[in-house]
Amino acid sequence: MTTPNITGAGLGLRRELMLPLKAKTPSVIDFFEISPENWIDIGGKLAKEFRRFTERFPFVAHGLSLSLGGPAPLDEAFLVRIKSFLDEHRIGLYTEHLSYCSDGAHLYDLLPIPFTEEAVHHVAARIRRTQEILERRIAVENASYYVAAPISEMDELSFIRAVLEEADCDLHLDVNNLYVNSVNHGYDPQRFLQGLPGERIVYIHVAGHDRQGPDLIIDTHGQAVIDPVWDLLETTYEIFGVFPTLLERDFNIPALEPLVHEVERIAETQRRWHFRQLRRTA
Repeated sequence: MTTPNITGAGLGLRRELMLPLKAKTPSVIDFFEISPENWIDIGGKLAKEFRRFTERFPFVAHGLSLSLGGPAPLDEAFLVRIKSFLDEHRIGLYTEHLSYCSDGAHLYDLLPIPFTEEAVHHVAARIRRTQEILERRIAVENASYYVAAPISEMDELSFIRAVLEEADCDLHLDVNNLYVNSVNHGYDPQRFLQGLPGERIVYIHVAGHDRQGPDLIIDTHGQAVIDPVWDLLETTYEIFGVFPTLLERDFNIPALEPLVHEVERIAETQRRWHFRQLRRTA
């Protein structure tokens, strides 16, 4: 298995940001994240520019279309291509959503998996096969969802724990998704957080969202991170320790400067909790 090579605070690499980042990459950015689907087939000048970034900085790959919970056969040919891409760019960590997005064709959304024992076995087997093909331990991300699957035998937390255990994979903790689901489905996000297996967390996302009503949030990654999500990040570090953490911004992308300010907030939070943990062990 390839070992992840990321630490500190990161930013999602978007094509809109490549020119200012090429001119000067702020020192607070320790690593970048990309979705392989957006880069695997590029060529020409853009491919060369991308290679210059992967030669200079650590990267994480966060997949969009593997559809780990889907009913169609796992796309093993696609995984072989992903492995080649990861090896070429020396990307150690690959993560995917704990959801599905295809059923014979791409559904253009991340849909919730039924929280059942059958689904646990189905998803865990696909994760194990993914790890075999990629020759990497992967992490799965807790996904946001808006309507629960019609058949459920357990709650979301129990489902996540069962999949991680049976698949023997890691957890990509999305703090924003946790907050979004807690509002949309009416549960205590801190209690949910405390129930997660911290020993499996390897990587964290923070992001913004759009609030449509008092009990409805849409997970757009199109706004600045709000204070309750920052608070959950603090709680995560307090409970589990500090992990590599990335600012996710996929839509309504501003100039680089305000994004760097949010990455700086991640880095400052990490420094503060590192210091507190050192004091506790001194």
